[in-house]
Amino acid sequence: MQRWMSLWAGLALAVASLCAHADLLIGQTAGFSGIVAASVQETTAGARLYLDHVNARGGVLGQKITLISLDDKFDPKLAAENARQLIEEKNVLALFLTRGTPHNEAILPLLEKYGVPLIAPSTGAMVFHQPVNKHVFNVRSSYQREAEKAVMHLATIGVQRIAVLYVDDSFGADALAGAQKGMTAAKLNPVVLAKFDRAKPDFAPLVQQVVKTDAQSVLVLGSGKAVADAVQALRAAGSAAQVVTLSNNASSGFVKSLGENARGVVITQVFPSERSIAYAIVKEAQTLLKAQNKSAAELSPIMLEGFAAAKVLVEGLQRAGPQPTREKLRTALESIRKFDLGGMELSYAPDDHTGLVFTDLSIVGPDGKFLR
Repeated sequence: MQRWMSLWAGLALAVASLCAHADLLIGQTAGFSGIVAASVQETTAGARLYLDHVNARGGVLGQKITLISLDDKFDPKLAAENARQLIEEKNVLALFLTRGTPHNEAILPLLEKYGVPLIAPSTGAMVFHQPVNKHVFNVRSSYQREAEKAVMHLATIGVQRIAVLYVDDSFGADALAGAQKGMTAAKLNPVVLAKFDRAKPDFAPLVQQVVKTDAQSVLVLGSGKAVADAVQALRAAGSAAQVVTLSNNASSGFVKSLGENARGVVITQVFPSERSIAYAIVKEAQTLLKAQNKSAAELSPIMLEGFAAAKVLVEGLQRAGPQPTREKLRTALESIRKFDLGGMELSYAPDDHTGLVFTDLSIVGPDGKFLR
């Protein structure tokens, strides 16, 4: 009898030890292929840069973090299916850096059904900020704040004739609301206000409207290749209007897709300059890149977004304790107050899951780098 008791005790100890050291599974669905692939890959690279660093030092309370990333090809239906698989079949603790406004909207019912926290959705849509969703923890600032600031900046430097082209989906509608706030504050009306299809945009007729009105600036509210195509169409039609777009396109891959049209494009930013080592988060990311024998110059604004998101994820896991559950992690995240990301402070509360409110403007220089 004592022998069997010893065997059971040993087995229980082994199982407990195994559970204590099991990986912390985190799920991600995003468009690793398709029109936003460049920025998705860079955001994820930034997150993995920090997660690899944490894992190399033993993980969180002895447990390694495993990020399971699935490609949804920037399709909202596939994003929802991927999220279901990650939650039901992979049993992930949380979803993380899920990309796209309609894509994240499609995931919301699953968060409620299974009590899964969503950390750092890669979207700035206001629907994830207000009203507060207890499962959603934003890190980056909102698209509305970005678009409003962009329009106000243009008005401040004397631009009066502004055209607005926006994608016909929930992201476009949300960003447009911010642009309209800026227009109202500046007492301006857009000379062109037109939407384009997300799957098959046709910019030819829209560009003709822009040229006819002699627009000084064009605010293009869209993602990746669609925005690059809009810029190409504008230049082909002879428009010299300055193009402005939002931080969802703040990747070096997007700049490359612009080719010879990149110089002078204005892109809003939700993190400090990736070359400003006055911010500890930037210096830390650059140091970790160098430790991997990579150039600090590889750091892009959207990589910094992924890096910051990973820091918030790790902080939440540490606070959740040695045997985290989805509910423990959600509660732990909500307890974060004045967390220093490295020169940027982030707090959550039961009535506020906004995260950061930093916004800035950049312009693509002759070398293809973002200038502030």
